[in-house]
Amino acid sequence: MKTMKKLPIGIEHFEEMRREDFYYVDKTGMIKELLENKAKVNLFTRPRRFGKSLNMSMLKYFFEYGCDSSLFEGLAIAKEDKLCQEYMGKFPVVSVTLKGAGSLEFQTARGMLCSIVGNEAMRFAFLENSSRLSDREKEQYRQLVNVDTSGRQSFIMSNEVLEDSLRMLCRLLQKHYDQKVILLIDEYDVPLDKAQHYGYYDEMSSLLRGMLGQALKTNDSLQFAVLTGCLRVAKESIFTGLNNLRVLTITSKQFDEHFGFLDREVKELLEFYGLSDRFDLVKEWYDGYRFGSEDVYCPWDVINYADSLRSDPDAKPRAFWINTSGNDIIRTFLKMAKGSVQREIEELVNGGTVVKKINQELTYRDLYKNIDNLWSVLFTTGYLTKRGETESEAYYLAIPNLEIRKIFIEQVMEWIQEEARKDTQKLDAFCDAFARGDAEAAEAGFGDYLWRTISVLDTGARREKKEHFYHGVLLGLLGHREEWDIRSNAETGEGFCDILIEIRDERIGIAIELKYAREDGLEAGCREALEQIENRRYESKLLQDGMKTIYKYGIACRKKECMVRMG
Repeated sequence: MKTMKKLPIGIEHFEEMRREDFYYVDKTGMIKELLENKAKVNLFTRPRRFGKSLNMSMLKYFFEYGCDSSLFEGLAIAKEDKLCQEYMGKFPVVSVTLKGAGSLEFQTARGMLCSIVGNEAMRFAFLENSSRLSDREKEQYRQLVNVDTSGRQSFIMSNEVLEDSLRMLCRLLQKHYDQKVILLIDEYDVPLDKAQHYGYYDEMSSLLRGMLGQALKTNDSLQFAVLTGCLRVAKESIFTGLNNLRVLTITSKQFDEHFGFLDREVKELLEFYGLSDRFDLVKEWYDGYRFGSEDVYCPWDVINYADSLRSDPDAKPRAFWINTSGNDIIRTFLKMAKGSVQREIEELVNGGTVVKKINQELTYRDLYKNIDNLWSVLFTTGYLTKRGETESEAYYLAIPNLEIRKIFIEQVMEWIQEEARKDTQKLDAFCDAFARGDAEAAEAGFGDYLWRTISVLDTGARREKKEHFYHGVLLGLLGHREEWDIRSNAETGEGFCDILIEIRDERIGIAIELKYAREDGLEAGCREALEQIENRRYESKLLQDGMKTIYKYGIACRKKECMVRMG
């Protein structure tokens, strides 16, 4: 009988994945490719949640002294006898992740870096008593772990010690083992991202330049190094003078299958859990990324949705990826979008492509300087993907899948409401038009908002999907009147009304039904909406709650046009 393995939600440690019998999609082929295509320093840039940290943990457990070969039984790398004999468990490994080295101010972030390095150095406590190290070298080790006379650890190092810490740890390990060291640095660019956001960029970039420069450029104890991050920041001068750096971005064909899930891997996972019938849905929602020459899925989404289906067979797909980030990039992008860029966003949201030159070597300082840079950021961070290339080496960019489209739409709607709130007088007038039965003013106001903002046309979507967008925009605008009791999809009469409003002080009730107009026009859409209000008695709830004046509005929208009629 097949053992039903656990799904690895949030598991980034390879040993835990294998020992605790989690479902593992075999990416150990990366080890073979790394060894057969050697470079001194390898930088992998991928969007978040595509398996970077798990792959780094896999590398650590394969190469490090004391490797438990049983962790790799049955995996692709175990079939490579020669490579395993030569490399498995044959190296000291220094492995750090910088994802936690971010704070509101520099000194705290610097302290976090000290702690990260100090904790890693503590794994090698035997160095303090190593017969192969001199007294001076043992003192250098104690500076890395910074144990005071009471035995407490603070890990606060001087600038000189911190900048030389990774190189120093490698040198001490090489002397103890008489073997060069493999250095793994996960999420190397997170401290820069946080520093730029909170205003201490110059201090952090200078510190990292010293740390990484000495660890990667002047480190005679280095066998090879692997770094991961979301962005390549070669122009930061962090890697200045480093002539042995191999950068493997999402456009590189090398290693393209080792981050993210491939089609066959998703099929195998779904089949294992008896979910093969959901493959098309999973593909529509979570596939669509292009890394090198491979089409890949976001692993985080596939695993989370499969887990949802195991507990609830009727679970609907949703945007799991959005919960792992604030999506500040899209918000900033929309705020900067004007004119032609707004039309390009509409084209993307509606399933089209835009042609853009991509710069994969941006500095964090330059990310938000202009809209052209933001196209590149959206591409490298996974909000857009490549669908082709022009002769001039520009890319056809598209939204990868339904999940990211949903994120875009939600951010567009928030942006529309933000823009509307900037002119409270105008927004008040728009809301008041509904409260006084002025359909003409309501139509003019709604039409103006639609015309001036990004719309979601989506000609291929079902009519209900189109109606949901306009429903959401209108609901957000009317929600400006916090004193009104506004309910969406409210149960009343013999159905559910799109929007019900009660203005209790004035005992005014409003019922609104919205339709996406067919080819026969806006007038017909308004009639259909008003007939639905009447036939299903949507005013019932309003009357039961004591509203004396009832206004009924049928609203029809098509693209950026709208019509408002009263019943």
